[in-house]
Amino acid sequence: MSFYYPYYLLSRDTSNFNSELCFPHLHNASCWKPKQSESGSILNYIVLSVISLLTVFLNLLVIISISHFKQLHTSTNLLLLSLAVSDFFVGLLMCFHIMFADGCWFLGDIVCLIYQYLAYIITSSSVGTMVLISVDRYVAICDPLLYSTKITLRRVRICIVLSWLYSSAFQSINLSDNLKQPGMFNSCVGEYCVVVVNFAEGIVDLVVTFLGPILIIVILYSRVFVVAVSQARAMRTHVAAITLGRPEKVKAEKSEVKAARTLGIVVVVFLLCSSPYYCFAVAAETNLVGASSAGIEIWFLYCNSTLNPVIYVFFYPWFRKTIKHIEMMQ
Repeated sequence: MSFYYPYYLLSRDTSNFNSELCFPHLHNASCWKPKQSESGSILNYIVLSVISLLTVFLNLLVIISISHFKQLHTSTNLLLLSLAVSDFFVGLLMCFHIMFADGCWFLGDIVCLIYQYLAYIITSSSVGTMVLISVDRYVAICDPLLYSTKITLRRVRICIVLSWLYSSAFQSINLSDNLKQPGMFNSCVGEYCVVVVNFAEGIVDLVVTFLGPILIIVILYSRVFVVAVSQARAMRTHVAAITLGRPEKVKAEKSEVKAARTLGIVVVVFLLCSSPYYCFAVAAETNLVGASSAGIEIWFLYCNSTLNPVIYVFFYPWFRKTIKHIEMMQ
């Protein structure tokens, strides 16, 4: 029994294909191209290309901003940098997905497997970074006095590196059969490469890369939300503290609550964009959905990488300032 997991099409309905082969010279060995209008195909290419370029450009701005300006080298921003790196690579990987827009894959099994393998690693590392962001906000809001000693730049760097290494190692094990023989599950030449793991491994992957991290994120942010609300009420009732010589403390508390709110939006958007993707993987195993809906869930996940830097623009003044500085340097 196979557990068909993200980043591929589940099956091919031959009634939706025309008489044109992906590789005409291979005759019966080639896959058939799916039916689609020329105008629809062009529109598809344009939309996907715009999303890809926008994702790469916006996340590159985040990477340059945090990397270039030393005053932005904080623990929280390092986590945002890691997330931006993941989103940047998602934008690049979209280029490979665009190549499959006409229904045929022309780059071979090796390139397709590399694309799939990197997509799995990037997705896992993004989830890991989201967990680290939740931990960072939990300590900042719920244990602010010990934040500077518990959450240091060195520890954050180590956690980020470990998160990427863990994602790489876990997905190497999870996709070991596919890595040994690329294209082993393809039914014809030109088919979008199929990644298949057995049911038990698929369930473990689902728990480790989605359900477990989501549970941790929800628990931590539920606590953060309760404490942040209580702090906001306390600040409103003690506004007079500003006139009593404690403006710095009140300003710091407001800053932490605002940061928690902004990162909370990032986490919520991530959950909304990634949940359909993983629910599809589970439904696919029980044959509750077909291949026609696979692309929708995948693009929901991709769009999350485009939305993250947009959120920073609206809620982080430092990001808007750094963009202006970068424009002035050009």
